Amino acid sequence: MNVIELISVFAPEVWLSAMLVILLLVKIFSEGVNRTNVLFVISFFFIAAATATLVLKPQGSLFGGMFVVNSLIGIEKAILLLATFFISLIAFEWLRTFRNYIEFYLLLICILLGMFIMISAGHFLSFYLGLEMATIPLAALSAFDVEKSRSGEAGMKLILSSAFSSGILLMGISFMYGTCGSLYFDDVRAAFTGSTIQLAGFAFLLTGFAFKISIVPFHLWTADVYEGSPVAVTAFLSVVSKGAAVFIFLSALYNVFGSISGTWVYLLAILSVATMVLGNLFAIRQQNIKRFLAFSSITQAGYILIGIASGTIQGTASVVYFILVYLFSNLAAFTVVGVISEKTGKEDISDYNGLYKTNPRLSLVMMLALFSLAGIPPTAGFFGKWFLLASGISNGMFTLIIIASLNLVISLYYYLRVVKAMFVDVNDTPLKSIHAGFPARLGLVICSAAIILTGFFSFVYQYIYSFSNGLQ
Repeated sequence: MNVIELISVFAPEVWLSAMLVILLLVKIFSEGVNRTNVLFVISFFFIAAATATLVLKPQGSLFGGMFVVNSLIGIEKAILLLATFFISLIAFEWLRTFRNYIEFYLLLICILLGMFIMISAGHFLSFYLGLEMATIPLAALSAFDVEKSRSGEAGMKLILSSAFSSGILLMGISFMYGTCGSLYFDDVRAAFTGSTIQLAGFAFLLTGFAFKISIVPFHLWTADVYEGSPVAVTAFLSVVSKGAAVFIFLSALYNVFGSISGTWVYLLAILSVATMVLGNLFAIRQQNIKRFLAFSSITQAGYILIGIASGTIQGTASVVYFILVYLFSNLAAFTVVGVISEKTGKEDISDYNGLYKTNPRLSLVMMLALFSLAGIPPTAGFFGKWFLLASGISNGMFTLIIIASLNLVISLYYYLRVVKAMFVDVNDTPLKSIHAGFPARLGLVICSAAIILTGFFSFVYQYIYSFSNGLQ
């Protein structure tokens, strides 16, 4: 493999590593540097890296098969880079007045590098290396707002839960090595016989992944960490962190444990039902908007499990497509929350009463995002959930689809509760008119357009579907 091919295979990681070095130099020689210009360059770096990843379509493997890239993995990495671009826009106004803004992006890029290594892993040790490389800086980001005690609490809870789940994952990995004699995904798949100790190892691995994706009953850290973290970090946790965990979960199930799909299909179906039902019930009770979106995120994970459990190419495509749609919907909502929180410090749903009278544009974008999260047509969220349910139907999972449909109806109540607060409820002291900065407005425009148009652009799903056999 020549240098050009090597760089092509490692393209997203090369981009991120180069940016990491540049940011370190900026930090050292930061005196006199225009902070606004630096933030703009960093933000658009992520969109440039996403575009380059899609154009180059990296293929191949490195390090003896421990690092593997195909077209679908390239799409997954581009989606995460796109999401990080929007998160950078959300954080723009906050970081412009924050002293340690360079450190924020250093941590963010380290997390992305870890996630990319994890997604491309062909070996359980490289997977674990990427996992830890992403987890520790992520806990630091959750505690990044050092002036607020809740942020420190969020970082502590995240690091404790992550350490616990990582220990469980390592136990599962050790069982795999003890019974298979190798940690390469291909070797484990070939040597996996479904013995008792191997099934126990699989159960440990499944539990570890469930922590990362916030699947019930392994979700208890989610709401507290989401509430205490800065809004941009909460958005990152809900979209990028969850998306990366889902992508590697897909790869592990299909590429390593496909021989026992008859077992894990039923496990995922049970976890899906529990996640949808409990996520909905807890979302109804929430008064803090970030906790509300946390339980909304948990519920969405339940729908994602339907696509994963189908075990088909259609299921793979529907999951990746849903993550893309979820990206636009959730980040549009978090951008509105971030703008309001930055300007007013308000984060309760009751604070949004009468918001339409003083901030009609923010209210309309929030309504559109919530409609998409609820799966109301013609938003992209409707098409995302439609493809997930269709993949379940194609595999004969009719009972699960009926339960999911009922939960979709239940979710309408709490999503529309926020819409009602903004457009119907009266507030004697409504929030003042808020002027969002240009980066936030840009993010809101792009996300709003994507929520409306992505579902109608059928080639997006078809493009993802054409590469989805990479996990089969």
